[in-house]
Amino acid sequence: MRLVVVLIASLLARSSPAAAQTPPRSGDVAARSEDGEESPELEYGAEAVVTAADDASERALRGRAHSSATRAEMNERLSTSAPDALRYEPGISIQQTAHGQASPYVRGMTGQQVVHLFDGIRLNNAIYRQGPNQYFFTVDTASIARIDVLRGGASTRYGSDALGGALLALPREPDLSLAAPGLSLHPGARLRLASADRMAGGRVEMELTYGRRFGALIGVGYRRAGLLRSGGAVDHLRQPGDCAGGAGSSAPRRGDCAPWVPRFREERAHPDPRDRRRWKTQLGTGFREWTYDARLVGKLSERLEVVAATYGFRELDAPRTDQCPPPEAPQSECLKIARQFRSLTYVSLRGRGGGAMRDVNLTLSYQRHLEERVRNRPLSRVRFDWLDRVNTLGLSFRASTREFHFGTAGVARVSYGLEAYRDGVSSEANQELVDLQFLRQLSRGQYLTGSRYASAGVFSELLFRPWPGVTLRGGVRGTWVGAWAPGDPESGTRGVNADFPSLIGRAGLTLGEEQGNRLHFDVDPGFRAPNLDDLTSRQQVGPGFQFENAKLKSERAITTQVGFESAPGWLSFEAWIFATTLRRAIQRAPRGLEDCPPSTPECATSRSRFSLVNLRGRALIVGGELSGRVRFPWGLSARGSLSYARGAGPNPTGAPGRVPLSRIPPLSGTVEVRYLNPSTGVYLGGALRWAARQTRLAPSDLGDARIPIGGSSGYAALDLRAGLELDAHFTLNLVVENLLDAAYRVHGSSVNGRGRGVLLGLDARL
Repeated sequence: MRLVVVLIASLLARSSPAAAQTPPRSGDVAARSEDGEESPELEYGAEAVVTAADDASERALRGRAHSSATRAEMNERLSTSAPDALRYEPGISIQQTAHGQASPYVRGMTGQQVVHLFDGIRLNNAIYRQGPNQYFFTVDTASIARIDVLRGGASTRYGSDALGGALLALPREPDLSLAAPGLSLHPGARLRLASADRMAGGRVEMELTYGRRFGALIGVGYRRAGLLRSGGAVDHLRQPGDCAGGAGSSAPRRGDCAPWVPRFREERAHPDPRDRRRWKTQLGTGFREWTYDARLVGKLSERLEVVAATYGFRELDAPRTDQCPPPEAPQSECLKIARQFRSLTYVSLRGRGGGAMRDVNLTLSYQRHLEERVRNRPLSRVRFDWLDRVNTLGLSFRASTREFHFGTAGVARVSYGLEAYRDGVSSEANQELVDLQFLRQLSRGQYLTGSRYASAGVFSELLFRPWPGVTLRGGVRGTWVGAWAPGDPESGTRGVNADFPSLIGRAGLTLGEEQGNRLHFDVDPGFRAPNLDDLTSRQQVGPGFQFENAKLKSERAITTQVGFESAPGWLSFEAWIFATTLRRAIQRAPRGLEDCPPSTPECATSRSRFSLVNLRGRALIVGGELSGRVRFPWGLSARGSLSYARGAGPNPTGAPGRVPLSRIPPLSGTVEVRYLNPSTGVYLGGALRWAARQTRLAPSDLGDARIPIGGSSGYAALDLRAGLELDAHFTLNLVVENLLDAAYRVHGSSVNGRGRGVLLGLDARL
């Protein structure tokens, strides 16, 4: 009851002009420019936030193609996951193999080819899967202050996997800048509701400060999502030869029948089999999850602080939509991720030293990832169970020097660092004959127990301004990666003992002043060493069954890009064009039945078979992004983006000629419009996401049930938004999503887009 009274009081207080100037809490402070000064104005929809990013990491984005999704934008959009928060960022497409999974594509690359970091700690581990995977979904949006997206090669600073770019999640911090003397407690609560999947969830948290020396932010969250209702079934772009569907298929019986993925529950309200409104609710969707986090910050001095933090994600009972049921299988068959657990614990020393030790960040981390998958085949009375664990130890150090001045205007600064990570893998698989209650342990799991994967690297980057209006950037990195895995004669698995050294360098040039128009030129290399998923895994993927290739070599890439940024003002925009050349690109190549490894029945019974190969010759991805924002008078603003990528490479079958690269997103764009009444805190807005059709398909795409025959259709999804912002104490957000109830699917996804529905968010803080 006391909480209700306080909330009502805060609502009344917000109506006064004085209340409108209440300083934000929980780490919400003014945005900072490159030199650390406060920015005079905030971006559209942005709340300034305290993050763990030090000055060096912020400078790493300068002069590069990048964008950010802030916490305020996530709240207004009511983003349902960390990948979902990036849907309006230029150069990004969000693929979903399952309702409880999502994978951001950055300039046509995803999964292992995009590095993920949380608070500067590398999340990519030894079993990150090829192509779209679910791992960035395990980052809880409630714990995030901002997500930075760096587009283009980023391996000089972030190491292996950064071919397409980097996703940098920055956590929320307890706010010590506004803390009162003595002990202060600030409880908070968060509620999220959605009608399309009947999702309900929330979070409770406590921010604790003791003067300006110690702070803590602790929270626990939970949500449950049911079957996802879409705008309807999508059509093939080209009519298939048989529109009757496979065994157990529920495809509409009409000339342009729906693909097998996803399957739909028949809606009783529309008994006519020709009525597309029957096909709304998608089978193989729904999940449960709970999260926790605790972040402690202690000031050792005015220049140094220590951070101790732990973050946990627990997802349960999440079906893989394209395998629940699989194509051409009865509806009773299902592959489900029974447990998707990730935890991260670390301690950091951060601050400013003297001389060559500015912007210090020394971090020791431990991560644990557990994934259990269960496949039920009731008609065969068989149940398979796979359990994989990865334990990761990490050590990273980053720092920079002070600014060195040359002559009257020359300035230089050097950033440098090193990092080392070690993964240990255990994996097991069981086959149960349900009727006989007989459990058989297979000789190997998806991976090999006892496998290890290690990496170590050192880098240095230089920022040099010889005179005003000219900035030179350069960097060099040396990296070593090692992979070890035991052999398994029973399953015909070869042992692995491989090293992948790499030495790369990057260069860039910016012409123009920081507050004026700027022209950027960059040459950024990238590399990706094969991991244990490439070298040792056997698994069911979208196109079929994939098995290992222990002879893979490192992928290499060079991204050349040119960008223009306009001067900040009422109208600002930026444009980038890029070309990424990939050498030894790793792609799926089809294999015959005779190539199946021994003791692997899933391979023989799959509709198609693949293994990974290094393409001979060079692959090329070209494209560009255009984004901008307009600030009108009277609280009206707008922003938009346009993105395009096109990729082609040698045919992985070995046939002559070039073919499209797999799952490259089509031409797409976004528009967001927003009106804010500053005196009341009420805002209104709308958002449009659209994509053209994609008919350029790789050989592996042709057999992928996630992609309709002929390619993916174009679409447009319109959302309406409204809300009430009362300082940092109370926020109400409402989204009417997919207002026109469009039936659509993002290219390469198993899940159709959310149908017309309502999202509701409520955040309260004392």
